[in-house]
Amino acid sequence: MLINILKINITNELDVVLAYKRAKQLSDKLGITIGNQTKFATAVSEICRNMVEHVGNGNIQFNLVEINGVKFIEAIVSDRGRGLGNIDYLLNRNIGASNTKGTGLIHSRKLVDYFNVVSEFEKGTKVILRQRLPHHAPIVTKTIADTWMMEFDMDSVSPYAEIKRQNMQLLEVLEQLRDRNEVAEQQLQEISRLNEKLQQTNNDIQGLLREREEQNLKLQHINEELDTFAHTVSHDLRAPLQNIEGLARALEDCVYAGKTEEAKEFFPMLHQQTARMDKFIMSILSYSISGRQNIVKSEIEVRQLVSGITELLSIPEHITVILPATPLILETETILLHQVFSNLIGNAIKYHDLIVNATIEVAYELKGDWLYFSLQDNGPGIAAELQNEIFNMYYTGGARNSGTGLGLSIAKKIVSGKGGKIWVESEGRGARFVFTWPAAEIKAEQV
Repeated sequence: MLINILKINITNELDVVLAYKRAKQLSDKLGITIGNQTKFATAVSEICRNMVEHVGNGNIQFNLVEINGVKFIEAIVSDRGRGLGNIDYLLNRNIGASNTKGTGLIHSRKLVDYFNVVSEFEKGTKVILRQRLPHHAPIVTKTIADTWMMEFDMDSVSPYAEIKRQNMQLLEVLEQLRDRNEVAEQQLQEISRLNEKLQQTNNDIQGLLREREEQNLKLQHINEELDTFAHTVSHDLRAPLQNIEGLARALEDCVYAGKTEEAKEFFPMLHQQTARMDKFIMSILSYSISGRQNIVKSEIEVRQLVSGITELLSIPEHITVILPATPLILETETILLHQVFSNLIGNAIKYHDLIVNATIEVAYELKGDWLYFSLQDNGPGIAAELQNEIFNMYYTGGARNSGTGLGLSIAKKIVSGKGGKIWVESEGRGARFVFTWPAAEIKAEQV
């Protein structure tokens, strides 16, 4: 919507006063508050006066516009001067003293809801000012606008009287501001007094909060440790239990079939599985009772550790686990390293899709202060968008009967607790899990 209302040629100070007067009258008829009427009219007169001072003449066009459902009264001040080559500087500089030359643009922009300057070299300058109309503003047609113009034509303008009236309005506004400042100063003093009392109270509360926060952190740490232990037991004891279940079924079949000699062959395997479970459970109980920071370190050869894990997991015949080429002895928390390798190898077995020539290769490399352990398989691989999610607790990828989704999250927690990192690398087929372990735990004679 665009309705042209009035156009005034601006050539002298009297025209500037007339522009102020018409801006005020139009704002009043459109239901704008007195304060905003004064702001809009003042901004208009500032730009018009600026044009007279620097260019000499031009014009102002008053319009009614609607933009995105919002109605405005618009004043466009145009001239045919040489143009402005430094608009951004003029609008954003620090004006300093109030009488600095060219401050009209800056002051006017602060008074209206919309302000824009368009200028081209040797083609003049156009300043657009808009003031938002209230919701109860009257509907204006071209006929109504023409009627207003007739009323304006009958209203003569006395420059002296108009300027005097403007000054009186400014004095009234200043007096209101002075009264408001006094009230604000009293309120600030009261707020300052209350703030001092509040600060004193806050200091006392902060001491209590710090003490409570310390206790909460300790409690949170304990709860996290207990949570990890519970998940570890439920997750990692399933494999040996399943092995025992399988041996028990086989033993049961032999007994019912009367194959006594064949049944005897299963007893050593049952004893071996139960012994390994007992040792594993006792290690976890020791871990949970003493606390992670108090676990006694022991010597462990990595190849032996991984080999023991493969026996515990009962790896299928079609899967080959390749151990590191060279031995590596660490003095570390064996149960923690056991947990990491057990979860990684267990996952590699669980998700491997080859029925022949399936491999899982364990290797390590020393880099600076860290050992880089890797576990490479030739399985189906892991999609890039899942390579971070798989370390989240309970993540199973949506597959049924794929486990509790805790193995990798437990491994990540253990590695993070040692100050290391764990991640997966996979592009297409195959996945390579890598985790870091402190090199300081390598036995000194090996280094």
